[in-house]
Amino acid sequence: QVQLVESGGGLVQAGGSLTLSCEASGRDFSRYVMGWFRQAPGKEREFVATISRSGGFTYYIDLVKGRFTIARDNAKNTVYLQMNSLKPEDTAVYYCAGSVYLGSPTSDRQYNYWGQGTQVTVSS
Repeated sequence: QVQLVESGGGLVQAGGSLTLSCEASGRDFSRYVMGWFRQAPGKEREFVATISRSGGFTYYIDLVKGRFTIARDNAKNTVYLQMNSLKPEDTAVYYCAGSVYLGSPTSDRQYNYWGQGTQVTVSS
């Protein structure tokens, strides 16, 4: 079992930056592939980025490539999402998630553990 707690959301102007953090409790954080998802009002939750257990492999949706960076620090049981050049369409609740899947999961059905979410609002 692992519990995930996100932080770092807030209100930012378009073009600005935010860094989200997600701290995991429990042991064996490095066993889990970690991902970030987001859900905008009236829309389904969508995959944003994932990072392998060691941190050596990352994958992003095209909408955020070159703007967002996912990283993890296994010694601190924490995964991060650095978001630059933010756009109003990035406004959403952002969730971190952990997966025991053997691969690079991009579907929310492949993730076993979820945080409570943190709101990111980008004003135009």
